[in-house]
Amino acid sequence: MSHYEPVIGLEVHCQLKTKTKIFSSDPYLYGAPANTQAGPVTLGLPGALPVLNEAVMEMALTAALALDCEITRHTRFDRKHYFYPDLPKGYQISQYDRPYATGGHITFRKKDADKETRIRIHRIHMEEDAGKLLHGQGGGDAVSFVDLNRAGVPLLEIVSEPDLRSSEDAYYYLQTLRSILRAVNVTDGNMEMGSLRCDANVSVRKGPDAPFGTRVEIKNLNSFKAVRAAIDYQIEEQIALLEGGKKIIQSTVLWDADRRETRLMRTKENAEDYRYFPDPDLPEFVIEESLIQKVRDEMPELPDEKRARYMKEYGLPQYDADVLTREKEVSVYFESVVSITQDAKKSSNWVKDEVLGIVNKQDVSIDAFFVTPERLGKIIQYLNDGKVTQRIAKQVFEHCYEEELEIDAIIEKYDYKPVDTSDLPAIVEKVFADNQEQVNDILSGKDRVKGFLVGQIMKATRGQAPPAEVNRLIDETVEKLKAAKS
Repeated sequence: MSHYEPVIGLEVHCQLKTKTKIFSSDPYLYGAPANTQAGPVTLGLPGALPVLNEAVMEMALTAALALDCEITRHTRFDRKHYFYPDLPKGYQISQYDRPYATGGHITFRKKDADKETRIRIHRIHMEEDAGKLLHGQGGGDAVSFVDLNRAGVPLLEIVSEPDLRSSEDAYYYLQTLRSILRAVNVTDGNMEMGSLRCDANVSVRKGPDAPFGTRVEIKNLNSFKAVRAAIDYQIEEQIALLEGGKKIIQSTVLWDADRRETRLMRTKENAEDYRYFPDPDLPEFVIEESLIQKVRDEMPELPDEKRARYMKEYGLPQYDADVLTREKEVSVYFESVVSITQDAKKSSNWVKDEVLGIVNKQDVSIDAFFVTPERLGKIIQYLNDGKVTQRIAKQVFEHCYEEELEIDAIIEKYDYKPVDTSDLPAIVEKVFADNQEQVNDILSGKDRVKGFLVGQIMKATRGQAPPAEVNRLIDETVEKLKAAKS
């Protein structure tokens, strides 16, 4: 089916890190007892009027400027009407025809790609979240409970243009978007806790010049894995329908991760169905240029800027810089290690290979990892000072996170002390005497045998001999033997 081209657009809902809700002083804490964070405004009680949270406006502007969007100076909020048990007022306060930000873009480089991919952003608007339905908890499958804690939580809806052409594009776009939003500190981006959710609009067409096909919207994807799997499923299903002579119906579906398939929620849905109109309780307002400039001046360093700085300031290759700037916590960790070691490349290698390898395997936050930047910095310093070898340094690292011991305590406990180099010539002489066959091979020009001799010396010194000194002594001994033969 290679002649079919997928066309994909993403709508990403980003929960902002405010202390209170978008239009009220109600707090929000994930996991709080049900219905303990829903006051009069959240519940839509008569006479309770919404007021825009100033922090929401600043965070929304920060996100828009970080994504290179144009700010709509004259904007407003609208009412989006639909009935659902977790929507207390019977409508959602959102933005319809005057979103506060338009345009913008995201660029990313896929693995092994020669050039960057650029995806345009259509619009960003502010809105309030709905509550949550809890199915089958205590009352059987026939009973659902409503938790309104989440109702009124501030969201940004970031809508891309239909520029994505594969589930891989969607994965990289979402990963890059999350990285940017977390870098500027407007969201924690935790998909499992619902603070970043994604809807995917998917259609297929016969080639890049054909008109767009009928789209199917996949709702509430809450992991990178789900985004890829659900999009791939929809692409295959739509192609199969078209090849079978059937029509695709515009619809909204849910992804069933257990069955690895989508299931229908509702059919065709348009803006007219929501009966949008300007919210009379929240009149049109102007975003002042002074506020935009204030947000621009206080903008944290963006991942692209940090990546370029790492390559220029630290001399790191692009791959290293990409890995280290993907997550804000990782870049903070790395820079702390570099400040201790003053060795950017070695610090990069340890962080991206050793630290991230264990952190990802154990699924723990790098902030909670026992091998702190200070502990890792000490290991690298000892390695650079010749106090431990590379092999011993890795063993110290493993003991550190497995036993949660300090570096010096590990070295003392396991006697990881450097070999006195004055003892090395005698050890080299013994290894040569015990391995005459290999010595004869190396004397006859078989250089690969040198690795065997290095291994024997390292074994005799429990891996604690300085590799450079070992190699020097082997070369020196070989030259002496060659001279003696001639």
